[in-house]
Amino acid sequence: MKLHSLTPKQQKKIAITLLLLFLVVTGLICWQVGMPMIRLASDPEAFRQWLSTRQLGGALLYGGMVFFQVLFAVIPGEPLEIAGGYAFGPVWGTLICLGATALGSLLVFVLVRRFGTRLVELFFSQEKLHHVRFLQSSPKRNLLFLVIFMIPGTPKDLLCYFAGLTDLKLPVFLLLSSLGRLPSVVTSTIGGDALGTQNYSRAIVVFLVTFLISLGGLICYQKICKWHAHRKEDPAPPQE
Repeated sequence: MKLHSLTPKQQKKIAITLLLLFLVVTGLICWQVGMPMIRLASDPEAFRQWLSTRQLGGALLYGGMVFFQVLFAVIPGEPLEIAGGYAFGPVWGTLICLGATALGSLLVFVLVRRFGTRLVELFFSQEKLHHVRFLQSSPKRNLLFLVIFMIPGTPKDLLCYFAGLTDLKLPVFLLLSSLGRLPSVVTSTIGGDALGTQNYSRAIVVFLVTFLISLGGLICYQKICKWHAHRKEDPAPPQE
């Protein structure tokens, strides 16, 4: 039976069933794979030893884990970025991480273009989506995407999913997201490398500076969202 031959009610039931199935599978994958993956990445030395036993396949395994994290946005990415710097050094850790996040972002973008808001709402609340609605219509949208992506501490996974709801071109999105992730990935891998080389003073400085920048970035992000939200509000109260 072809999809276009179904009634709207039947199509809606199929869509809801598929979304529920996707949600269940996502939960199982995050529980069975995602959580053990993050626990392993949170112990950088064990993570490096685990990768070293797999030799050349270690880089592919690490890239696959980063790809998986981007696809399932409920999994935090920072432990993997730090572990990448610890295991591969700042240069290769950054390159592998950026390559994997680009592939993951590509798949997310395509899936959101196919399934729309219903897919995004599996990972993010209506409130969070409302905060970035201004990116759909802002005349400086591309610049805002890049700036918000580049600010450490901003919800990059949310932006990645939300971009699929806009009319951004795929090549433009990949360029903006890759450039925007670069500062966060670089600082995380440098900090991870400092831990790996037992340069703990440098690691403390890197993570402390990153934390302060991230805190400031999060405040800036919230101010940007509030400013655009206030612009859309009607200054005149409704007449009784």
